[in-house]
Amino acid sequence: MSIEILVPLLPESVSDATLITWHKQVGDFVVKNENLVDLETDKVVLEVPSPESGVLTQILKEDGAIVTGGELLALLDVDAVQKTASIYQSSEHPKVTDFNGDDIPLSPSVRRLIHENTLDPSIIKGSGKSGRLTKADILDHLKLQTSITESVPKDDVVSQVSRPLVPASSIASNLRPEQRVPMTRLRAKVAERLLQAQQNAAMLTTFNEVNMQNVIDLRNQYKTRFEQKHEVKLGFMSFFVKASIEALKRFPAINASIDDNDIIYHGYYDLGIAVSTPRGLIVPVLHDADQLDFAGIEKSIADFGAKAKAGSLTYDDLKGGTFTITNGGVFGSMLSTPILNPPQCAILGMHAIKERAVVENGQIVIRPIMYLALSYDHRLVDGREAVQFLVTIKECLEAPAHLLLNI
Repeated sequence: MSIEILVPLLPESVSDATLITWHKQVGDFVVKNENLVDLETDKVVLEVPSPESGVLTQILKEDGAIVTGGELLALLDVDAVQKTASIYQSSEHPKVTDFNGDDIPLSPSVRRLIHENTLDPSIIKGSGKSGRLTKADILDHLKLQTSITESVPKDDVVSQVSRPLVPASSIASNLRPEQRVPMTRLRAKVAERLLQAQQNAAMLTTFNEVNMQNVIDLRNQYKTRFEQKHEVKLGFMSFFVKASIEALKRFPAINASIDDNDIIYHGYYDLGIAVSTPRGLIVPVLHDADQLDFAGIEKSIADFGAKAKAGSLTYDDLKGGTFTITNGGVFGSMLSTPILNPPQCAILGMHAIKERAVVENGQIVIRPIMYLALSYDHRLVDGREAVQFLVTIKECLEAPAHLLLNI
């Protein structure tokens, strides 16, 4: 009996998706819940798992095809399970049970990483239950491979590259190689929104600096107890989220947005946290961030980071947002002017913390200083409000004792 593999129903705001990678070919055996194909939308990559175990008998949409929700992708023969299992039993695979029903030795995300990086799972030590491979095991193995590759002398780099930009013969005769690749849907969407922000908003940026000494001292004093109690590390982002919420409450126009000739004042605080991924910039959202304590904020951000790394962020993670925080400091940025994330009217930019000479009480002292940048839509936010908003964040961070750590 053959069953149909269909494109899952897409969110209301998404009209179609691009088929980017088939992980199985016609004739391949697949197990239930194993990822068959990746579909890329404007925001996330969707995995299409196999509804049952069987043999893939027909692929109807090839890589690069544009598909819509409910469209037929492939056919799966579920009657071929026993036959295929016996073939595996007689070959190099010692356990038929590894390919039966829900008994999957590798999770779909682990299988995907192994397939994409052409890895041999038998040589990777598993740290999961009963020695099973986890996503962290695969990522650690890839990091080790990367460090080994980087240690190869420069003269040998060309020979170590598995997928050169151009054929080796061209490299020998042409020292100016080029590669033309189509822009991913996510990158195209990011480009569209950034251009939209610059064309449709009267965008200005105001700057300030904050002395991070008290935040650093408070974090150092409580980080061990915090981690022991909440099982998550205490970072700097939770302080900035709390400070931003306090400032947004004092200046509600910065938590608003423009819809044609109307201003929408949001009575909630959904804060976007910009995350850079290999596919491009994405902004998962902390919904009702004002209801979260420090531990809740840190856990949510850690979860977003893990999902972004694995490519498993969902539309629920990305939808909405009334204000955005972006941290270029993790890459060493000293100062920048962040671009608005439409339809939001403001975005806060964090930067690297550097020791600088500052004057306190007539004395020159060394303090850990961070430059802050607030880009805002001048159509809705006046300069006075923007400056005072940033000053409020500065005051909250320089006197953070009232921002409770819940410990």
